[in-house]
Amino acid sequence: MRIPTTAFGAGGTVTVLNPATADPIADVPLADLAETDAAIEAAHRAFPAWRAVAPADRARLLRNFAAVVEEHLEELALLEVANAGHTIGNARWEAGNVRDVLNYYAAAPERHFGKQIPVPGGIDVTFHEALGVVGVIVPWNFPMPIAGWGFAPALAAGNTVVLKPAELTPLTAMRLAELALEAGLPEGVFTVIPGKGSVVGERFVTHPLVRKVCFTGSTAVGKGIMRGCADQVKRLTLELGGKSANIVFADADLEKAAASAPGGAFDNAGQDCCARSRILVEHTVYERFLELLQPAVERFKVTDPSRPDAEMGPLISARQRDSVAAYLKNADVAITGQTVDASSGFWLPPRVVLPRGTDDDVWRHELFGPVVAVLPFTDEADAIAKANDTEYGLSGSIFTRDLGRALRVARSVESGNLSVNSHSSVRYWTPFGGFKQSGLGRELGPDAPDSFSEVKNVFISTDI
Repeated sequence: MRIPTTAFGAGGTVTVLNPATADPIADVPLADLAETDAAIEAAHRAFPAWRAVAPADRARLLRNFAAVVEEHLEELALLEVANAGHTIGNARWEAGNVRDVLNYYAAAPERHFGKQIPVPGGIDVTFHEALGVVGVIVPWNFPMPIAGWGFAPALAAGNTVVLKPAELTPLTAMRLAELALEAGLPEGVFTVIPGKGSVVGERFVTHPLVRKVCFTGSTAVGKGIMRGCADQVKRLTLELGGKSANIVFADADLEKAAASAPGGAFDNAGQDCCARSRILVEHTVYERFLELLQPAVERFKVTDPSRPDAEMGPLISARQRDSVAAYLKNADVAITGQTVDASSGFWLPPRVVLPRGTDDDVWRHELFGPVVAVLPFTDEADAIAKANDTEYGLSGSIFTRDLGRALRVARSVESGNLSVNSHSSVRYWTPFGGFKQSGLGRELGPDAPDSFSEVKNVFISTDI
């Protein structure tokens, strides 16, 4: 496996581990403050020329980038399996998502329209003006797609991007930076800086040449970034935590709802802010749902993530595994799934727990692991109240055959992304983001380039 290289390194190194085995993969050099400043300043110098690239030419370069990613899909996927412990099926989808997002936003430069607004005495037009340097901070749970959700629309809108990958999972981002240059993007337009959050990420917040920060990660860290950006009134997009509800009504296809629940909760070992980690089941079918859920959980394939039949791999680190396990010490575990009998690696079997009430830690806290809690509800109003009884509001699912109920509940649940009779959360051509403490702003969809630009209004008098 080829390890991508970086020009940085004055900030020391981090040893990247394979989560499935705990074996070291590489020592990755980290940037220090001076190197971070130099990269930001280089991106600032590259910005005027990139902004001035004709829309059709910028679109062509993004399509070239997508084509080069396409040529390296398997390489990127295998790198993610080794670095993040993702199943090979997921990793191939994630690499393909980067390609698809680049192709989608390659259409934006020629279609990022302003408006002509009727006014007396002249004409009034608006323009979308690029911001400048955008700092993108990427988490360890989905290193490739979340990177693409930030850099693709930002580049399409005419900005330059400096991206900081998570310390645990920097390898695919580093490789994408190499592929961007291979595709013809000019130096300084897209830069990846491996480094500590307290150094690189914090400098994105404080450096005056960084005009916007995109952060995906914990709510606690996001609040700190938001406070820091306030000093410069810096533009900000936050995609933070979640404790999403999967609401199953008695009239639902219970077999389908139970069969799909493990994938909704345990995909990526539950390390997903969209994980449906709370299941609310109408009380009249609660026991039957648990009966159906048990074989679905026990069949969920936990194995070497490089195997084509793997449905779940390891957690990202020993620290994350131990954090999740600590929540289970006093929990009522009803169902336990498969795990890998390994002396090393960060493995944990999926669990279904039955909380004693809505104040239980396993019900209220985002565990970020393969744990799902199940509670009954009495009626539609109770389901909505229990679903909304959280500081988060990112995602969720509703299982029912009643279309009117589906729409009523979807409009009442305080969440940015909901699915009816499925667990789909993210499509790159639709907006994604959270309510309440799950985030600020929206990513993806046709309007994403707008959030990487300012609207300029120009009035032209015809009274001359």
